[in-house]
Amino acid sequence: MREHGTSRTNSCTETGANTGANTGAKGRTRTRAWAALLAAGALALTACGGGDDGKKADPPSDGATGGPAVSLPRLDGEKLEVAAVWTGPEQENFTKVLAEFERRTGAKVTFVPAQDPIVTFLGTKIAGGAPPDVALLPQVGALVSAVKSKWAQPVGAEAQAQLDRNYSAGWKELGAVDGVQYGVYYKAANKSLIWYNAKAFEAAGVQPPKTWKELITVADTLSASGTPAVSVAGADGWTLTDWFENVYLSQAGPEKYDQLAKHEIKWTDDSVKAALTTLAELFGRKDFLAGGQSGALATEFPKSVTQTFTGGDRPAAAMVYEGDFVAVNIAQTDAKVGKDALVFPFPSVGAKAPVVSGGDVAVALKPSKGAQALLTFLASADAARIQAREGGFLSPNKSVGPDAYPNDIQRDIAKALIAAGDDFRFDMSDQAPAAFGGTPGAGEWKALQDFLANPSDVAGAQAKLEADAAKAYGN
Repeated sequence: MREHGTSRTNSCTETGANTGANTGAKGRTRTRAWAALLAAGALALTACGGGDDGKKADPPSDGATGGPAVSLPRLDGEKLEVAAVWTGPEQENFTKVLAEFERRTGAKVTFVPAQDPIVTFLGTKIAGGAPPDVALLPQVGALVSAVKSKWAQPVGAEAQAQLDRNYSAGWKELGAVDGVQYGVYYKAANKSLIWYNAKAFEAAGVQPPKTWKELITVADTLSASGTPAVSVAGADGWTLTDWFENVYLSQAGPEKYDQLAKHEIKWTDDSVKAALTTLAELFGRKDFLAGGQSGALATEFPKSVTQTFTGGDRPAAAMVYEGDFVAVNIAQTDAKVGKDALVFPFPSVGAKAPVVSGGDVAVALKPSKGAQALLTFLASADAARIQAREGGFLSPNKSVGPDAYPNDIQRDIAKALIAAGDDFRFDMSDQAPAAFGGTPGAGEWKALQDFLANPSDVAGAQAKLEADAAKAYGN
């Protein structure tokens, strides 16, 4: 799950109470939406704005209620490396989790910043004989690639016990390949949220829209008031895939979504044409975008957030689209989540509003005691609580209560995720082969960046997407 810039914990999706089939090895997709978010949660969001030596590590010191949920072995003198694409505040918050693991086990853990695509990064490390002990993979496709390349180690008994205790079947299945458990989904994301500057909305006299048509009307009003409507992180192609997925899921429906995710229908399909045409209603208006199309293409994800929540009632843009993890970047400004920074669900394009989510899966790349102990810790509520309290983090661990989160907005998002159980879908681009759905400057990322630069060329974007998809999927 990639939030790049944080990461992108890169998506499960659905719309209401429809049903559908799973997507197979690259990510089982479920059917119904996070109804709790779209019903009870939505109003709240906008309103509130094992070792064998017998030695065990110390219990957690983070004040979590109920005492330690997991026992860890002593690993004094052992050195571990953990790789992930996380940067900035997200990396800093995760290192607090690693510090607690060090305190409880005696191990020394080093965080290794990875580059996208992470499979290529790991391949270089492995070829050089120096793989990290554990990697956090932002894509289902990356997990499958790691298993097929025989890099990944199955989870041990202790980690499996934590998974069985704390995770729904759907999240466990996402971490399995061909029925074997390899991964622990440490982090999740709801990626169907639009965050907005409360002062900018008030100044323009607009309210959060519920439909795409209303969104365009609000954007027009904001633009006329002197504030561009949306800050788009076009320099990071993954954000554009998320824009597309939300529009496509709501407009084309879950069955088509599943088919396109598996490349059972082509990107030249009329449903893709319709979604791109809809997206062009927003991307095609220079006055709607902070800096216009060229400015959007030069804007990376962290800046897309911070420029939305600085400048008082005249920020660079009034809204920014992305997941719950946006809160991490808002924290780098003076804006307060729930007061200055509010959020509403992605507007419905078709009959139902979309919900797209993703996740980062922890995988052991070495058959070591330390790697398995870290997977066990990451599968526990102990680890998730530490990062949850820092904000901008969502755990699929059902043993992490809402009180672990720092504000009402994130508590509501977390409640909705856990209430969904197994009823979810996963981000489409994260299910794709990395060459298509997860590589900067290539595949879907590049094709949608080209589309942002020229939103009138729908047919050209479709042709490029299909050519790249056919090559990556091999069909």
